[in-house]
Amino acid sequence: MNPSTPSLIPVTLLTGFLGSGKTTVLNHLVRQPELADALVIINEFGEMPLDHMLVAHSTENLVMEMSSGCLCCTIRGDLVQTLRDIAWRFSRNGQRQFRRVLIETTGLADPAPIVHTLMAHPRVADRYRLDGIVVTLDLATGHTTLDRHPEAVRQAAIADCLLLTKADAADADMRDALLRRLASINPAAPRWEVRHGEISASKVLDLGLFSTEGKAPDVERWLREEAYTDDAHDHHHGDEHGHDAPDAHHHHDHRHDINRHDDHIQAFCFAVDEPIPEEILAAWLDVLLGFIGADILRVKGILNIEGSDKPMVIHGVQHIFHPPVTLPAWPDEDRRSRLVFITRDVNRTAIEETFRAFRNVLPQTREAAA
Repeated sequence: MNPSTPSLIPVTLLTGFLGSGKTTVLNHLVRQPELADALVIINEFGEMPLDHMLVAHSTENLVMEMSSGCLCCTIRGDLVQTLRDIAWRFSRNGQRQFRRVLIETTGLADPAPIVHTLMAHPRVADRYRLDGIVVTLDLATGHTTLDRHPEAVRQAAIADCLLLTKADAADADMRDALLRRLASINPAAPRWEVRHGEISASKVLDLGLFSTEGKAPDVERWLREEAYTDDAHDHHHGDEHGHDAPDAHHHHDHRHDINRHDDHIQAFCFAVDEPIPEEILAAWLDVLLGFIGADILRVKGILNIEGSDKPMVIHGVQHIFHPPVTLPAWPDEDRRSRLVFITRDVNRTAIEETFRAFRNVLPQTREAAA
């Protein structure tokens, strides 16, 4: 079964550093119709996560509490078992009682191992697909959190959506400084300002290539390559006061601030005009992942493969990639291969030069083989 098709159960990963308000957000989300049939897996340290009793109450029995350790490492095996068991534990007359899963992680978690489990574990990837990574950041303290905790930077870097919480407690300078920083760390992720935890579920669901409605893949929304161009300084973010209120979109000039803190994070789009030989792609990615995989935080791409008239999409987090997915057709007339990278201490030049080196070797290799 294709690991990215809509028939698989979509999983939303909700994470964010300690005190960033993700549980408050979760409590609001699970009360909305879009998540009425979601199963929520909660993980926090401690035996009495009292804040989550509200979540358990609001979703009745469709909640699984996991508090025996850190979801991202010590109980990763428990996560696999839980994901395998919930289909029959929460079923009636042989029918699964939930359409999607929402996992809330501990604030100390690096989400990458959980993403790896969803992407690659043989007992999970045949049943679930990653729909999106949603990260909460406190507008008042987010800048300091990013300064002090590399885990928080990694969370922000691989997010599909950033929820900027406690907007009512942040002044304009705090807010603008954090927005500028996030525009450099992860320029493509939509940023929504949240007051009192209120956010429309539609903002955090169906963030992946496929939606639950089984529509055609939305490559443009998923890739958002325009956000990575050198002149894309004008980014969108939302200011939402409630899920029934209309969105108020603003435009701010997030030009790169030479005085900003150095997070060692770079985000860029790498395009190739000519079709790529499949053996070159495979060899190039193998070398990148083998030597610097831990520092390639996220990769998304649509590729023109030599000899194929259909595009291939790839998606990776650090050293783990989804199996490539071939789409039925190109989304538009643009046939270039485009890959977006978010890296740590790996610059764009290094990525481009390694690709060119492999590309230049291919004619010699083919000639020798002949």
